Formats: sequence, C-alpha cells, structure tokens
Amino acid sequence: MVLEHLLYTESHEWLNVEDDIAVMGITDYAQHELGDIVYVELPEVGDELTKGEALGSVEAVKAVEDIISPVSGEVLEVNEALEDAPETINKSAFEEGWIVKIKLSDPTELDALLKANDYAELIEE
Repeated sequence: MVLEHLLYTESHEWLNVEDDIAVMGITDYAQHELGDIVYVELPEVGDELTKGEALGSVEAVKAVEDIISPVSGEVLEVNEALEDAPETINKSAFEEGWIVKIKLSDPTELDALLKANDYAELIEE
C-alpha cells in the first residue's frame, strides 16, 4: 500500500508534512518485509535529528533495521504507545504506527524525497 499524500524515502520511511511539522513512520512495505516487529528504539523529545542519520531502530523477529531520518529537525513527540505495543506498526503502519513528529529545520530537504508514484515504482522492482 502506497498513500498518495505522503512523501517517501528509498530506505522505506514515510512523511506526512503539514506546515513545518513532519509525522514520520516506516512504510507498509517495510513492516511487511521485516515481519513481526517486537521492539522499537525511539529518540528522545528534544533530540536534534540530522538528515540521513539513524534516529532509532526497529527490531523484528528476522532483523534489526535502523530508522533513518529523512529530514533534519527537532523531535517534538514520539509515539510512546510503541514501547508497549511495537506490533502496532505491523497493524497500522500509516496511522497508529507513526514513530516520531519532527519540527523541520530545513524544509528544502523535502524536495529530495520520493512522491507516491516514484516510491511505488521502487518497491515494484
């Protein structure tokens, strides 16, 4: 599933941007490839994120994958519900399974992200 209104990364994160706030998670494709998610390492509120660097990780039965920040900015909020129920990402990757809310420090970084049709082509390959 690829939602039209979101932006995507080649490392399978999604962003929903409103003004200078981005809600971020991992894609439905990523959670499917990982399998059952058993643990999510979250950043701290107030952390400064740098585009291209890990902000946390997702641990599944099969593998542990870094969550790469697609943008630079400050962590405004983390989805604390994932600490007790990491499998929420498997059930609802785009809604309840969001990971972090980021205040963008450089909105021009969004220009490098993939639109829905480009991401759909990427995961079909």
